[in-house]
Amino acid sequence: MRKILSIFVMTVCVCNFALAHTDFGERPKLVVGIVVDQMRWDYLSRYYDQFGEDGFKRLLKKGYSCDNCLINYLPTVTAIGHTSVYTGSTPALHGICGNDFFIGDSAVYCCGDQTVEPVGTDNRKKGCMSPRNLLSTTIGDQLRLHTDFQSKVVGVSYKDRAAILPAGRSADHAYWLDTDNGQFITSTYYRTELPDWAKAYNKELKRNKELQKVGKRVGYYPLCGHITTDMAIAALKGEQLGKGKVTDMLCVSYSQTDVIGHEWSPRGEHIDEAYLELDKDIAKLLKALDRQVGEGNYLVFLTADHGGAHNYQFMIDHKMNGGAWKVREDVLDDNLSRYLKEKFGADLSIINGLNSYRIFLNHGKIKALGLELDEVKAALVAYARKLPHVQFVMDFEKVNTWSVPDVLRSRALLGYHPQRSGDLLLVLEAGWYEFWQSSSPVGTTHGSWNPYDAHIPLLFYGWKVEHGSTSREVHITDIAPTVTQMLHIQQPNACVGEAIGEIVK
Repeated sequence: MRKILSIFVMTVCVCNFALAHTDFGERPKLVVGIVVDQMRWDYLSRYYDQFGEDGFKRLLKKGYSCDNCLINYLPTVTAIGHTSVYTGSTPALHGICGNDFFIGDSAVYCCGDQTVEPVGTDNRKKGCMSPRNLLSTTIGDQLRLHTDFQSKVVGVSYKDRAAILPAGRSADHAYWLDTDNGQFITSTYYRTELPDWAKAYNKELKRNKELQKVGKRVGYYPLCGHITTDMAIAALKGEQLGKGKVTDMLCVSYSQTDVIGHEWSPRGEHIDEAYLELDKDIAKLLKALDRQVGEGNYLVFLTADHGGAHNYQFMIDHKMNGGAWKVREDVLDDNLSRYLKEKFGADLSIINGLNSYRIFLNHGKIKALGLELDEVKAALVAYARKLPHVQFVMDFEKVNTWSVPDVLRSRALLGYHPQRSGDLLLVLEAGWYEFWQSSSPVGTTHGSWNPYDAHIPLLFYGWKVEHGSTSREVHITDIAPTVTQMLHIQQPNACVGEAIGEIVK
């Protein structure tokens, strides 16, 4: 009897090992990452009854929804969000510290690269782009490493940063729209000539009467989402993604939602139309994936890079706290200039800029004037604390010991890169946000820690994903380790997130 029992136990163990080994080698044919720029989590419920059955509802009804996904760093802006989704990391480690930031005292655009040439355009301003400022690997990079660079990775978006940063440093392709000529372009970082399928789609765009009508303002219309979808489908077919022996990846970002939100805020007919039309785009993309790869053979995740606040006047009109923090008047004003003059005999040139609630100091200028950096920072902290509607001011280097709420301390530290994130971080009262002279009075912005900016949707659908939902708190940095664990490949090399157990079982 004991011998029979031993044989039975050994048989079960062998079978379990065999099953585990088989599962370990299984992968989807294609991974599709979708990022919707400035999509608040509550849009899923707000528009649910108006969505069709084949777009967002398909993902919700057949996929898995993480209903409490939060951004766990500051500030909450586009370039950082896209990078954090695909690296599982934060600015402290992946180095993309904003759309624009400073490295030392030199201003940089997150994807700007004058060592490359534009492809598909003569416009160097639009085309000299690459991921060289990115310090860590992405999901796609890890996939290519794992398959000895046989996997194809493609990024597509209206915005250059939303195509380039998700795809990663080793991507085969990244394409973004040059609004000056209405064509999708790339740079010599990737290739010296557009592939035939991209040229063919660009020819279609030249014949697109609606695009000709709106011209450079295409980002303000749902049309922007339609042509992004069609470009993604063109890449899907042209590169035969999901047709090879190894897993490929397609990164698609929808940016018109951000442009429209900035201009008209999260309320009203413009944003309503944007999301109902986006729903159709999602449906179209999913149907193309069904045809190209086959339902059940691809894995999709959908999320956002950040959310967006309600328009401040809308809040005031409804008796809620909110307001426009006018940067020129409230911060970079004559009072500050006089203050610096009296305190240090200096002027505003010791400040490189104010970006996403961060003050970047000119360390070279401060040193040349014989000033102590800590004294300058302390003086600016004292000044900023007296500004209306500023709740907290933090010195990044000392925030770990300052009396601020833990949630702010943690997010500030995760957002702080010593050479790239500036010196001081300002936190405003809830409902208040940066307002520049170019800002739309009926629009909105983002960048803060608050739920309207930091609570984002996260949906998984397709290969090995069971239907369900969770209200457990997860983070934007958990997406990459979840996907890489499902693929049985190593996490991106600066990943700090954790795989979501409800997805990876």
